[in-house]
Amino acid sequence: MKHPIKTGLAAAALCLALPAMADVVVVVNPKAAEASMTKDQVAQYFLGKSGAMSPIDQPESAPVRAEFYKKVTDKDGSQVKALWSKLVFTGKATMPKEAADSAAVKKMVASDPKAIGYIEKSAVDASVKVIYTP
Repeated sequence: MKHPIKTGLAAAALCLALPAMADVVVVVNPKAAEASMTKDQVAQYFLGKSGAMSPIDQPESAPVRAEFYKKVTDKDGSQVKALWSKLVFTGKATMPKEAADSAAVKKMVASDPKAIGYIEKSAVDASVKVIYTP
């Protein structure tokens, strides 16, 4: 039989080792006409189904990216990558621009009225407008 204290400590250590999930929000330029969007509307831009806005992604290694795609598109990173590869190969879409982090996404969105991106909720300021919170 396993020792309950050792098992409990191991479980606690594992929980501490895992990165905490940050709250993610979808943002656009404050001048954009959209005041809010549905999950499906946001997903259309980030899955290449609509070209009305320019999606801005974060690096594949960023935890906020994995959280965003899981919550908004119900897909993991490899599924999203495969979908985009097919769209690019067939000429139906071009890959989203990629920013280094939430600060870079915010800067790109603030300078482009047609841009849409996702950032950590804690990074929101007056330079962007939140239109969806998963």
